[in-house]
Amino acid sequence: MASSGNRPRRSGRPPARKSGAGSPKKAGGGRSGKSPSGSRAKAPAKKAPVVFDQRPDVVEEEPRVFRLGIVPGATVGRWVDTWKQRMPHVAIEIVELSAQAQEQAFADERIDAALVRLPLTDPELQVIPLYEELPVVVASAESHLMAAEELDIADLAGEVVLTTHEDVLGPLDLPGTRPSTVQPLNTTQDAIATVAAGVGIVVVPMSLARLHHRKDAGYRVLRGGPRAPVGFAWPAARTTADVETFIGIIRGRTANSSR
Repeated sequence: MASSGNRPRRSGRPPARKSGAGSPKKAGGGRSGKSPSGSRAKAPAKKAPVVFDQRPDVVEEEPRVFRLGIVPGATVGRWVDTWKQRMPHVAIEIVELSAQAQEQAFADERIDAALVRLPLTDPELQVIPLYEELPVVVASAESHLMAAEELDIADLAGEVVLTTHEDVLGPLDLPGTRPSTVQPLNTTQDAIATVAAGVGIVVVPMSLARLHHRKDAGYRVLRGGPRAPVGFAWPAARTTADVETFIGIIRGRTANSSR
């Protein structure tokens, strides 16, 4: 019989349980939620809600058209191009005008503004002078006048000067010339066709000579002749935002410039 001294002693603590026995594992591998370093793991930060800019509703403008009158010879290409870039929501309509009917077009409200021949007689129209055109003598390509680079009034002595109903230079003071015995022609184009046939000469602004250019006629600048001023005009009582915008374009203002 073994002596009591050979019995194993109990430690007083229950034996350690094997893994898998006893209570079920906790989520996360059985750990208590602490990080390996011993500190408690932080919960992921909540994302802040996205707040969109709260802007007032954009009020769309009513569709409209800016009607721009243009007399023959006036050029507005670069201004119209700028308008289309800057004001794509407002269509621009080009209305061709004769110099004789330009003021009536305003009275009839067919146009909002126009490039016109000056001077004007209607005091209700606002005007911004733009530039002055040189006068030129148009004659047959075979005329002796075409031998010079430019002409003086004295060079026209003995020439027959034709006139038209479209004359924008007014009565011409050309000493030594002879008045035409025929009635004024209807248009500048008619007059240039006539002088191309060798009948007389006509004095017009340079832009009109270029507009109606033909191979059998030529033109030369007339030194000392009357100049042809061109301006931008609109009714003072109808000064709209579109008119102001076009004025800014003419004056070279940028889109962000103040008036």
